[in-house]
Amino acid sequence: MPDRSGPGSRARVGPPSRRAKVLLLTVGVLFALFLLFVMFAGLWTDWLWFDSVHYGSVFTGQLGAKIGLFAVFGLLMALVVGFNLWLAHRLRPPLAAMSVEQQSLDRYRMGVAPFRKWLLIGLSLLVGLAAGAAAGAQWRTWMLWVNGTSFGVKDSQFHKDVSYYAFDLPWYQFVLGFAFSAVLVSLLAATAVHYLYGGLRLQGPGRRASAGAQGHLAVLLGVFVLLKAVAYWLDRYALAVKSESYKKVDGWTGLRYVDANAFLPAKTILFFVAIICALLFFLTPIRRTWAPALIGFGLMALSALLVGGLYPALVQQFQVKPNEQAKETAYIQKNIDATRQAYGIADTVEQQYDAPDSAVDADKLKQDAQTITDIRLADPNVVSPTFQQNQALRNYYAFPKTLDVDRYGDQDTVLGVRELDLSGVQQRNFINDHFKYTHGYGMVSAKGNQVDANGNPVYTEHSLPTTGDLGAYEQRVYYGEKSPLYSVVGPGMDEIDYTRDGQPDQTWQYNGGSGVSLDNPLTRAAYAVKFAEPQLFYSGAIKDGAKILYDRTPKERVEKVAPWLSIDADPYPVVQNGRLVWVLDGYTTSDGYPFSSKTTFGDATKDSMTDQRGRTLTATNQVNYIRNSVKATVDAYTGEVSLYQWDEADPVLKTWMKAFPGTVKAKADIPSTLLPHLRYPQDLFKVQRDLLGQYHITDATAFFNGTDIWDVPADPTLDTTEVQPPYYLTVRMPDAKEASFSLTTSFVPSGRKNLAAFMAVDADPGEDYGKLRILRLPSGSGALGPGLVQAKFNSDSEVAHQLTLLSNNNESGLVYGNLLTLPVGGGILNVEPVYLVARGAKVPALKKVLAVYGTGNVAIGDTLSEVLTKVLGGAADGATTPTAPSQPENPGTPTAPGTEDPDVQKALADAQKAFDDGQAAMKNGDWTAYGKSQEALKKAIADAVAAEQKAAGGASPAPSGSPSGSPSASPTG
Repeated sequence: MPDRSGPGSRARVGPPSRRAKVLLLTVGVLFALFLLFVMFAGLWTDWLWFDSVHYGSVFTGQLGAKIGLFAVFGLLMALVVGFNLWLAHRLRPPLAAMSVEQQSLDRYRMGVAPFRKWLLIGLSLLVGLAAGAAAGAQWRTWMLWVNGTSFGVKDSQFHKDVSYYAFDLPWYQFVLGFAFSAVLVSLLAATAVHYLYGGLRLQGPGRRASAGAQGHLAVLLGVFVLLKAVAYWLDRYALAVKSESYKKVDGWTGLRYVDANAFLPAKTILFFVAIICALLFFLTPIRRTWAPALIGFGLMALSALLVGGLYPALVQQFQVKPNEQAKETAYIQKNIDATRQAYGIADTVEQQYDAPDSAVDADKLKQDAQTITDIRLADPNVVSPTFQQNQALRNYYAFPKTLDVDRYGDQDTVLGVRELDLSGVQQRNFINDHFKYTHGYGMVSAKGNQVDANGNPVYTEHSLPTTGDLGAYEQRVYYGEKSPLYSVVGPGMDEIDYTRDGQPDQTWQYNGGSGVSLDNPLTRAAYAVKFAEPQLFYSGAIKDGAKILYDRTPKERVEKVAPWLSIDADPYPVVQNGRLVWVLDGYTTSDGYPFSSKTTFGDATKDSMTDQRGRTLTATNQVNYIRNSVKATVDAYTGEVSLYQWDEADPVLKTWMKAFPGTVKAKADIPSTLLPHLRYPQDLFKVQRDLLGQYHITDATAFFNGTDIWDVPADPTLDTTEVQPPYYLTVRMPDAKEASFSLTTSFVPSGRKNLAAFMAVDADPGEDYGKLRILRLPSGSGALGPGLVQAKFNSDSEVAHQLTLLSNNNESGLVYGNLLTLPVGGGILNVEPVYLVARGAKVPALKKVLAVYGTGNVAIGDTLSEVLTKVLGGAADGATTPTAPSQPENPGTPTAPGTEDPDVQKALADAQKAFDDGQAAMKNGDWTAYGKSQEALKKAIADAVAAEQKAAGGASPAPSGSPSGSPSASPTG
């Protein structure tokens, strides 16, 4: 035919040109190479990071387990599915009966024929890859099973070691689930092939299934039912860790009466029924009929409905409900015992505390002198803006929203690290963000029980660089809670170290030894991809020997080197041995402790301060066993991570130490300078208090009746329904010889607001570390819970008048600090600081202190000494510790004039002597002598002020007690 192309004709579309093919192929290859490099970059940079922190064995251990599981289970799935596809094709009938159905299928058979081999391989590999990826995610389950360590405790139903439920049963359930998946996928694939090739027919005369198809599918169904029999057998043991809601416990775990007497026998019966049914399927190819197998399968389904569903319901309705208490008591007791053991609350000491309404026992008050002395008014959740205002000193430094509490010099100390905050850098660019501004500087600390004359903290470590009581230490903070995503540091690369007013910027070159070298161009390219920053590859600012620092927060560093730990949400800084280190508490958890009730970790650790502190989550978030098994440290300068075994009896930790040998150091290796700063962790305590609200009841009958359930009270100082956080305080419990650094909380009866109990745990490493003590108040005592105490403060006319006057005069707002509940003098003392926040500045300053003893009258005053004298009356005899003028000055406080004058010197010497006499009297419990020393101290201060004003030029003296501009601190503790 002649070519009739013309203006109106359609252009013919032919195959792409050679050049187009080459271009498309090149683009495809480049894209594939890019994807491969992205995957390589992630793997390569991870290896370099682990190697740089000397935990390469963790990386190789995880990777080896993941690759091994991926290869074994992926290959196994591919082989099983591929074999069944091949077998189904091999068993196809030689000639399909002609029908409309088969004629339609002929087209598909002809289309598949040229690619049959590749389709078989492709489908097998596809399901193998999916199965392998799912198996690789089970590396924790595999490692726990392989390295499982005995608990030495057997469950009360099946008498198996707890390790069977914690380590073995999860692995068996995974393998069983994998086998089910392999059989189901094989069954579906084989059915499709048999139908395609005529082995199964929906239309036409004769048999609907060929002999080959019938036998093949019957065997697969038989294997499926046999696996179901294994599942029934494992379900018997799974009853011990089965979780449900019961008796106001959402995560109630373990067998109840109906489980032990109905479900357990039912599972056993169904096990044998399933085996018989599987045998009938296996006989199908021989007998050439489906009838017996299908009848057996129907009977198995009916048995599951009647024996596994209806029978237990009848037992529950007609045996348990009419006499539930008698039937369930034994199983409730098992749950109580296991839960208390699994959460470490079995040894909680509970004692009656008959707190009087308002009377003060002077003899008992003497024993609590240390508790009174160390009442912490500096609220770490409130004073961070004050630290920021007074001690940040540069816009690019910041303190955390919630400060920490530690002990220095036997005194509760509030402290925070001055960290780098890039949002305060005026010129933001690639060089400044990653090369110049790289680290924070130093730690600032203040006394927990004192403020100065202006209501600001009395700093014991301050300025830039910091000076004070902590001595010399490496102050540069390259690894902290607010550290940038990454920084490039090294020889020849000047960083901004710190600045002083009127002086040039001080520079620094990092020599801490951490980080990954960027000398290799391939490594630089990998990090350019990892951080999506091309300049990391070609920037000329990166000198020879440069290193990149990343994954810099203490929490993510420890989580990365110990992925089997759950890390407490609150790392805290410690200066020890000339180093600033972060201390973190690591938890080992399990959700497989039989009969122990499960708790949702994230919910149990939530309180009114969670948004500021962060939240702790576990791998499953639901746990029923927990131990604070590891104490970890991260050096703020070098980034070095150290893991120390803390709980030497924990079988979960021992299992992980077998899985990753050499990663956890012995408890004896903890530095002696660090040990005094270790403390009981908050998140563990919050989980324990959440459980003790109900599990303080150890009698099954009382637990069943549920008449003595406690709640953690809501935080009354904030407009929130979230519960009150626990507080670190130095407190003496009635059965203790002396006061100790403790973590404390209170309880109220469920649905009510009066005080039900007070609990403290000894947080200081020592003989009593971790000992939980509960003071139970009589049910009719009328003791005030935190909510009622706050209401009593708010409704007091004098308090309302003074606070209104204070806030109106200053056009400011008021912030209530932590409401502290303390067992003092045989009763309950509640103390709350009140902070004034000036408009615009938003810096809280402590201005008032509220207190009430028992149900007595409320007191408000400028100092703790004043309010305690009011609420404790004559029994106190001045039972507070005023601060003499010799206390360290706050940075920036001007020196008072006339300090060289002889009269001033004599008055200050008298004040110091009176202060020392008061301290000695307080330690001896001699409150009469202590009161006299306070009078002498007041007189000496007045004399000092008068002499000082005279030396300054005859100005009128300020009122005695708190002279304006003096370096003295208010007597607040």
